[in-house]
Amino acid sequence: MTHPFEEFRHKREQGNAKALDTDSLLIKRFFGLDKTAYGEGTLDSKTKELLGLVASMVLRCNDCIDYHLEQCVKQGWNKQELDEAMGVAMLVGGSIVIPHLRHAKLSLEFLFEEQAQSD
Repeated sequence: MTHPFEEFRHKREQGNAKALDTDSLLIKRFFGLDKTAYGEGTLDSKTKELLGLVASMVLRCNDCIDYHLEQCVKQGWNKQELDEAMGVAMLVGGSIVIPHLRHAKLSLEFLFEEQAQSD
């Protein structure tokens, strides 16, 4: 049985391919801007991914949360650091963020298990 996070990865990959199969310079530039924004700069990419996670939780976008959680785990954030950041998101966003915190915690459990298996 496929884990929902693996399904998310697959759908995201397919969706991105479809979105970029366009002659629209606007769409292509927006995707490029997103990639550039999370790259190294005055702030390192690790910090930017954590910022992206918090913003995604406040905006209540589970796809965005999953994307940034995966990047945060890859970048080396640990459970306690991510919990603290998600606490900030709840403080800023209020109780409406709780369902997205639940989603994030389930995704994070999968990501850390997956990481432990690959070590």
